[in-house]
Amino acid sequence: MKPKVVVTHRVHPEIIALLETVADVVPNQTQYTLPRAELLARARDADALMAFMPDSIDDAFLAACPRLRIVGAALKGYDNFDVAACTRRGVWFSIVPDLLTVPTAELTIGLLIALTRHMLEGDRRIRSGGFQGWRPVLYGDGLAGRTLGLIGMGAVGRAIARRLSGFDLRLLYCDPAPLDPHHEQAWGLERVSLDMLLKSSDFVVPMLPMTPDTFHLLDARALAAMKPGAWLVNACRGSVVDENAVVDALRDGRLAGYAADVFEMEEWTRHDRPASIPRALLDNAAQTFFTPHLGSAVREVRLEIERQAAQNIVQALLGQRPAGAINTPMATDAAAAAC
Repeated sequence: MKPKVVVTHRVHPEIIALLETVADVVPNQTQYTLPRAELLARARDADALMAFMPDSIDDAFLAACPRLRIVGAALKGYDNFDVAACTRRGVWFSIVPDLLTVPTAELTIGLLIALTRHMLEGDRRIRSGGFQGWRPVLYGDGLAGRTLGLIGMGAVGRAIARRLSGFDLRLLYCDPAPLDPHHEQAWGLERVSLDMLLKSSDFVVPMLPMTPDTFHLLDARALAAMKPGAWLVNACRGSVVDENAVVDALRDGRLAGYAADVFEMEEWTRHDRPASIPRALLDNAAQTFFTPHLGSAVREVRLEIERQAAQNIVQALLGQRPAGAINTPMATDAAAAAC
């Protein structure tokens, strides 16, 4: 019998074909996330799982799926996966680390410009049928001559800085580790404290992972410390920003606008995560601009993410170390028997 691979979300047909070279594949070609009970029913006798951002794999899930040899995640951030439990239970855990950087950086800059230049409101006015030609309306903020602060200078933060270096902006950044002086000079970056960044920046862009230290980093206190009338763009993790505090800051005029591609409702590891985006944010179309987690939604990028995740699975099923593995599983009787 071939091994069994369960794919939790829709993938390109060629990815299923790739997995079928070594396994029987149980796909989910819908647009929906499977309920945990349904996913467990499919995975109980599976040898491999191809997982995505909405999935949450913990020790109890692994205990119910004793044949699993690998969880091949088609993503970069993995805080909703218990990697230590995978290691203890003899299960590989692999990620795709490098493909999301450029599309996320591009989208972040797109959010920034669309928000500050009122592009969505402009589109609505055109489509309403009332446009009769130029009028002195929808004045926003340009980027040239302004100050933008980046919080976090990992791969995506650096990609954003590199792309913004030609926009005639003053670029500040805050990160525990300073960049190489060559990059600071080439991209026109100045390293400052978080407090200085908040009070000096016309545009604030966090680009941070989700950790206990970054949870609600931009809360009511931080928003109050921002330059009055500043703009905030979040394309990293929803819970880095306190959305209810954003509602208040927009209403009080402390924030000029808020754009986001990520939301607190998506924070799958939070037991107290909100069920939805705050209604007050959704209703405030004049000051907000939202996209539905499109950070990596570039055709060739998504295909390559899926391909690398599938290749990790194929390698594990062939008894090899997956190229994207971030753990080394402990030997167990079940794992030895599966091999």
